[in-house]
Amino acid sequence: MSGEKKVVVNLSETLYKELDEILKQESKKKSEFFREAIILYIEKKKKLDQIEQMKKGYMEMAKINSDFAESGFVKDIEDLKKYEDMLSESDFPNDNYSEKRRYILC
Repeated sequence: MSGEKKVVVNLSETLYKELDEILKQESKKKSEFFREAIILYIEKKKKLDQIEQMKKGYMEMAKINSDFAESGFVKDIEDLKKYEDMLSESDFPNDNYSEKRRYILC
């Protein structure tokens, strides 16, 4: 037992009886059951911690990604505004005989 440690667990009478029933059905020793239960708990805890870290990372990146995606739109909107201004300057309401091409904004 050089690499093993002993652990004492206090259980209620009801919980102990349920555990005892399960151990009889599965033909397991208490120490084997608790080892497996602890391993399963630790694995589940690690997975949940990893999911939380990923969730936190996605939440932190959401703002950055949103700002990055919108940054392209600002330039596009500015270019569209300049283009529309240029078109509106070419559109004279009473100029039917001008050689300038007339543009209609839809």
